[in-house]
Amino acid sequence: MADALAGRAPDATPPVAAYPMPRAASCPLAPPPALRPLRDEQPITKVRIWNGSTPWLITRHADQRALLTDPRVSNDDRDPGFPYVNAHRAEIAHTTPRLITNTDAPEHTRLRRTVNAPFLIKRIEAMRPAVQQIVDGLIDDMLDGPNSADLLTALALPVPSLVIAQLLGVPYADHEFFQRNSNLVLDNSVSAEEARAASGALAAYLGTLLAEKTAAPDADVLSEMGGRIKAGEMTHSEAVHMGVAMLIAGHETTATMISLGTLALLEHPEQLAVLRDTEDPKVIAAAVEELLRYLTIVHSGIRRVAKEDIEIGDRVIRAGDGLLFDLHAANWDSAAFPEADRLDLSRPARHHQAFGYGPHQCLGQSLARLELQVVYGTLYRRVPTLRLAAPIDRLAFHHTGTTYGVRCLPVTW
Repeated sequence: MADALAGRAPDATPPVAAYPMPRAASCPLAPPPALRPLRDEQPITKVRIWNGSTPWLITRHADQRALLTDPRVSNDDRDPGFPYVNAHRAEIAHTTPRLITNTDAPEHTRLRRTVNAPFLIKRIEAMRPAVQQIVDGLIDDMLDGPNSADLLTALALPVPSLVIAQLLGVPYADHEFFQRNSNLVLDNSVSAEEARAASGALAAYLGTLLAEKTAAPDADVLSEMGGRIKAGEMTHSEAVHMGVAMLIAGHETTATMISLGTLALLEHPEQLAVLRDTEDPKVIAAAVEELLRYLTIVHSGIRRVAKEDIEIGDRVIRAGDGLLFDLHAANWDSAAFPEADRLDLSRPARHHQAFGYGPHQCLGQSLARLELQVVYGTLYRRVPTLRLAAPIDRLAFHHTGTTYGVRCLPVTW
C-alpha cells in the first residue's frame, strides 16, 4: 500500500510481521522471539507499523553499522517517509525544534559542536569522585531505612537525576517536576497535546534558568550555553531545547539501566558474583558494556529515512523508504557476539549498539558509562546479600516510553 501510494510498484518482499513485536512473558529480559528468525532469514525485510506503512526492518549488526554511517540515510523526522513511533510523534514532528536528534550534517554537526565539550571523556571522568559520593550517600540512606526498598526510587532514579542536575546547573529540588514532565514527553501512550504541554513546561522552566545563567554564569552546562549565545554560536531557543533534550535523556535511560541491570544480575548470580567480588575498574567497565549489550533498553529502536536509493545485500532500499533499526536484535546477533543470548560479563562487548552508531551516536554515553560503572561497582559489594523481594513474574514492566524497564524493583538484603 505504501509503495503504491508513492507511485511505484510494491517491493517484491511482502511485509512479514507487525512491528513492534511482543516480548515473551516467560523471558522478559530477552528481545521479542520473533526477531531471531527474521534476523537469521530475512535480516533486511519490510514490516508493517501502526499507520499501515511498511518501512524496512534492519536486524543484523553489520547491516546496521553500514547503514547508520551511510550519508544517504537521514535522521530528518520531517521527511514524509520517516517511520514515526506513533500518531502523536508524527503530529509534533513538524513543530519540534531542530536539534541534534532530528537533523543531518551540516546542521547536526554545528549543533553537536555547541554541546559536545561537557561530555568529553576527560571532563566526564573528572566527575567520578562526585558520582561516587552520590552513590555512597544513597546506599547509606537505603541501608539506614527498612530492610526492603524499591531500588528504582531509592537509587536508580536519584543517581542520574542528581548528576544531570549538577552538570546542567538545574536545582535538584525541582526533580519531581522535571521527572514527571520528562516521562510525559517520552510516553508514547499520551496524546500529542499532553506531550507538547510537558515539553513546553520544561522549555519555559529551562528558559528562565538559562537567562539567569547567561546573566550570572556558573560552572555548569547552562552557563556554557549562555556564553555561546553571547558569542553568537547558538540561539537562545536552540540552547533551551538542547537543555530540555539533555535533561530528559540524562536521567531516564540510566535509571532504567540501573534497575534492569540489577534485575538481570540477580537472575544470574554467577555473573553478579563477578561484580560483587572485584574492585578492578577494567572488570567493572567490561561488565557495564556487556549489560548494555544484553539489555539494550532503547526498545523503540532507531528510525531513519533513505534520501537516495541504497543497495545492501540483495535488497534495494528506495529513496523515501523508512528504516527501523532494532538495536536489541543486532546486539543479540551471534555473528557479532557468539552465544549472544548468554550474559557473560567477561565478554568483550564494547562494539554493541546500545547507544546507537555513527554520527548520531548518543551524546551522553560517557556520562552513562561513568554512572553505571560507579553503581555496578559499588552496590553489590556494599550490599552483598541484595536479592529480589518479589519473583520476576510478579514484576510490572513498562513498554510505552523510549526505554523498556521495570516500574518497580523491590529488593531486600
